[in-house]
Amino acid sequence: MTTITKAAAFRITLAAKALAEVNLTAFTVKLAEKLGLPLTEEKLATITVADLKLILGGEETVEPDVDTASIKLAVRFLWGENGDDSVPTPEAYADGEMPGSLRVAVASNTGDNLDGHFGSAPRFLIYQVGKDTIKLIDVRPTLLADEAEDKNVARSELINDCQIVYVQSIGGPAAAKVVRANVHPIKFPQPIPAREALARLQGTLESPPPWLARIMGVKAKSLAQFEYDEEAEEA
Repeated sequence: MTTITKAAAFRITLAAKALAEVNLTAFTVKLAEKLGLPLTEEKLATITVADLKLILGGEETVEPDVDTASIKLAVRFLWGENGDDSVPTPEAYADGEMPGSLRVAVASNTGDNLDGHFGSAPRFLIYQVGKDTIKLIDVRPTLLADEAEDKNVARSELINDCQIVYVQSIGGPAAAKVVRANVHPIKFPQPIPAREALARLQGTLESPPPWLARIMGVKAKSLAQFEYDEEAEEA
């Protein structure tokens, strides 16, 4: 007797990837316990977010900081949806056309939103952020990175031309690998449109705080007074 259909197995595999560190075998067993055998597309389509939270609760199959957005994405995969909610189209961009700008990666599950976990988001949206302009310059799927032996290293390498990565959540070991790739991770625990988050960043470029000034390779204006005072004392 077939215990799981091919289509159901594919949906479960996609859902497991959406949950970052979930163990595929353990996850499948838990679904079978909940839904009964055989596992079919019809049964998977009945799973709710609440059901999935209960299935994952108390299990060592998922990172403790798993976010609700990733669970919702996993449920949609179990339902048979492909997770691609109108992925935005990049704008034309030539290197160097926005002097003094920053390149920012955004972990995204849906559309042009900042709503992804670093380890499970199906794509990174790449934005060039200048004082007057915000441009989406690339969309980078993470599917191939997830085939690597260390997917967090591969994901870090995927965005290593960026100075900052915005995520809804990220585990400590993954954050360390991102930092080693010279990318600064910033968490936004609640989902937010990517451009809204980037507009906040854009508003600080004229007078960047010390942490951002270091990333940009400029002097923070907030420290200029102290530097002046030191020069006066030396004189």
